[in-house]
Amino acid sequence: MSEIHVVGVDNSEGSIRAVQYAVDQASKTNAIIKIIHVLEWSPYTFLTNEELAERHKRRREELERAKASIVDLVVTKIDEQGVSIEGEVRYGHIAEQLQQYCKELGASHIYIGRHGGGAISTRLFGSVPGALVQISDIPVTVVP
Repeated sequence: MSEIHVVGVDNSEGSIRAVQYAVDQASKTNAIIKIIHVLEWSPYTFLTNEELAERHKRRREELERAKASIVDLVVTKIDEQGVSIEGEVRYGHIAEQLQQYCKELGASHIYIGRHGGGAISTRLFGSVPGALVQISDIPVTVVP
């Protein structure tokens, strides 16, 4: 059975570099690449039934839009290189969703790009790569 390598992607140059690095590594071992994009979703609001229905409708639309505009573009580009690749979009806390996805797949490695949020926001809220390194049960490669 082939190893599975997961790559967390967004629309940054860093995530594109992470994908390419993961593909280079996977091609050495015939590993399968799984791409995931996570949309953050805040559960901390009180909604009426109508607002909840509208929110679920928007959520489906956002998932479809993110899959088409981010994940599918990466998958198409890498698929042309002859590497087995699939993509998915989820909602939730980014680092937690990346870790959960890896557990579900039995992934052996995760790659993520290091991209610059503002220095102040990173100090206040932390970075996704930093959080992922802290909680991951498998090796994490942060690609500059």
